[in-house]
Amino acid sequence: MAEKSYTFDEAYNATLNYFEGDELAAKVWVNKYALKDALGNIYEKTPVDMHWRLANEIARIEKKYENGLTAQELYDLFDRFKYIVPQGSPMTGIGNNYQIASLSNCFVIGLDGEADSYGAIIRIDEEQVQLMKRRGGVGHDLSHIRPKGSPVKNSALTSTGLVPFMERYSNSTREVAQDGRRGALMLSVSIKHPDSESFIDAKMEQGKVTGANISVKIDDDFMKAVVDNTQYTQQYPVDSKNPKTTKDIDANDLWKKIVHNAWRSAEPGVLFWDTIIRESVPDCYADLGFRTVSTNPCGEIPLCPYDSCRLLAINLYSYVVNPFSDEAYFDFELFKKHVGLAQRIMDDIIDLEMEKIELILKKVDEDPESEEVKNTERHLWEKIRKKTLQGRRTGVGITAEGDMIAAMGLRYGTDDATAFAEEVQRTLALAAYRSSVEMAKERGAFEIFDFEREKNNPFINRLGEADPALVKDMEKYGRRNIACLTIAPTGTTSLMTQSTSGIEPVFLPVYKRRRKVNPNDKDVRVDFVDENGDSWEEYIVFHHKFVTWMEQKGYSTTKRYSNEEIDKLVEASPYYKATSNDVDWLQKVKMQGRMQKWVDHSISVTINLPADVSEDLVNKLYVEAWKSGCKGCTVYRDGSRAGVLVAASEEDKKKSEKSEDCGDCYERPLVVPQRPRELDADVIKFQNNKEKWIAFIGLLDGRPYEIFTGIADDEEGLMLPKNVNHGTIIKTYNDEGERSYDFQFKNKRGYKTTIEGLNDKFNPEFWNYAKLISGVLRYGMPIDQVVKLVQGLELNSETINTWKNGVERALKKYLPNETEAKGQKCPVCGLETLIYQEGCMKCTNCGASKCG
Repeated sequence: MAEKSYTFDEAYNATLNYFEGDELAAKVWVNKYALKDALGNIYEKTPVDMHWRLANEIARIEKKYENGLTAQELYDLFDRFKYIVPQGSPMTGIGNNYQIASLSNCFVIGLDGEADSYGAIIRIDEEQVQLMKRRGGVGHDLSHIRPKGSPVKNSALTSTGLVPFMERYSNSTREVAQDGRRGALMLSVSIKHPDSESFIDAKMEQGKVTGANISVKIDDDFMKAVVDNTQYTQQYPVDSKNPKTTKDIDANDLWKKIVHNAWRSAEPGVLFWDTIIRESVPDCYADLGFRTVSTNPCGEIPLCPYDSCRLLAINLYSYVVNPFSDEAYFDFELFKKHVGLAQRIMDDIIDLEMEKIELILKKVDEDPESEEVKNTERHLWEKIRKKTLQGRRTGVGITAEGDMIAAMGLRYGTDDATAFAEEVQRTLALAAYRSSVEMAKERGAFEIFDFEREKNNPFINRLGEADPALVKDMEKYGRRNIACLTIAPTGTTSLMTQSTSGIEPVFLPVYKRRRKVNPNDKDVRVDFVDENGDSWEEYIVFHHKFVTWMEQKGYSTTKRYSNEEIDKLVEASPYYKATSNDVDWLQKVKMQGRMQKWVDHSISVTINLPADVSEDLVNKLYVEAWKSGCKGCTVYRDGSRAGVLVAASEEDKKKSEKSEDCGDCYERPLVVPQRPRELDADVIKFQNNKEKWIAFIGLLDGRPYEIFTGIADDEEGLMLPKNVNHGTIIKTYNDEGERSYDFQFKNKRGYKTTIEGLNDKFNPEFWNYAKLISGVLRYGMPIDQVVKLVQGLELNSETINTWKNGVERALKKYLPNETEAKGQKCPVCGLETLIYQEGCMKCTNCGASKCG
């Protein structure tokens, strides 16, 4: 019997109800995590179906072992993302028979021995692509490549150095990245490498190495040289006792460049490599193939070549009993129990990953290509299979720490909040390692476990000081997993848990929405009446955890609040002064260092800074991170990357409010996720491949909010009068509750004409992609970045690429004049001097112009 499938609207509407009206969470789940086949058919209606899929598959593995968990017990842990939340790759891939993909979120690759040849460089390039096509993020290190100018035995005579190969690997990432989360890449290099300065500068040129994150591996000797203002010696090979090349540099000069570039463009990140290696439990087995060489793209998992990791997060907010009240407390006993189960689930997922790897190898064997072509991919997965089984590495992490802190009545960034967060992480570490020891009794230790190798490791000794019995049992029975813990960015999954991810401070959204009301109710204000006579009002929607706090403190959650009253409410809450720009950044770094003591891998966290901070502050943060015991650090200064986390100044906001054009396209508008019933709309007509096309752009405060576009087919009733350039898009529902979008305009005589069902007028594939673009617009992505996003879509058919070009042309109309077309060169003079002018691109150097 064929599996039941659902239309996008069926799944979206049911999931919207599941998430209690949260449109972004609903769209994220349907688009990224609902079970679907290669044709886009959807086989899960809501996250309930997904959680049963996960529970049934993991229960199947549990039956192999003693005291196995049942599917119901597992489902209760996953239900509504309340306690345990498997991350992207496991959530998508477990029980998914429609695609052959790994369950691992991240991989590191690298060849043993000498790897400085074109053969080795190209082999790594192919392995990177092979992993990315299976949904994995990849990291690898470039310290093995000869510095620029070194002699080589080929026709070039001298080496080109690191930078051209950075671009090669970046381009491969951009090539494979399509249809979901693929193509994340981390490139790293040792600060000791003579080309490290060129590596650090590589991304400063606009449009270069755009497909990779970059981080510098910094050793203690370099940091001491920075602090003491002394010389530092670079060499190649970087680990050689008899290097071929050495170079003495002023450590502070290079450090200032790292700080400046990070301040200016948010890269490079820094990896405090001696701290990573010194604390690493897997590096106790370095001679057996577990020598850490790089990290995954987000930096939270330092790995040896061909090892990988799957991720899972525990929702900390759910363990706060009586949240936001004077009686609030953290249920440590339930938390410890669930951490133990989470570690067990992670070990089960390794067994599921083995099944996935076998399927990948089977597919490779069955592929029609020659053995010569298939050999690299087969050997790659054989190496991954071996490393995964040898170490059984896991990545148990956390989410909603900011909400947990607020619910406990603490303020993020204070000493009390940091001490409490550290105690929670300490409890997690001990419970996870206890679970791994208990599993070793039942299931056996990881293949190469040897307590003698680990007994002097600082992390293991820290566990022993906190719980001597744990380490005694570990010595006796072993441990199931070589390493267990991380704190990763939970990304889109945090939208579904409706929580703050990782150890980031909280962000408290307040939305304005509209609802239909009874005009006879004297207690209800009527903001406007539509043409059908229906009455509507605007109302405020608070973050649901903030509503919990309001209820605990006796505030009404139904009364009408003014903006001033909302400000006072927020100031009285534990969320006040807990946003990124409010937090004491040095305190945040110290908090990261204190928590790092109880994380065997690493912590991925970005320090978000206002635009006006100095380079000196970035310097202090990086130095403090090293002194505090952090394994890595990344900063992001507001506006340092065009279109990312852009915040407007008050003066800019005032200017944009007065502007009648789209002067605020670069500002983050007020997010209105609940679409108003009516939106003003522009009609744009143009030609695509000699076909007449039409676009309807719904506008909110003059800014694009949604888009409908396709061929202007008169058989579908889309041939509008030539003079119709504006109108209204109206969201309606029929008697069966089905949603429709109607376009209404006035003719020359002032009579209204309505074209019903815009959503049914175009190719259904266009409609589904338009939902994604509209979702991005609705949540405030700057228009130039939306255009860039559309340009970068890798679509499979000529028809849909034609549609993509139509969307791009329609949206360009809303770019402010003089906007730079960043990363694009003039086809005539070859310079990056293009700007948008009335929706067309014009070169400010030679005057060439191009529309469309």
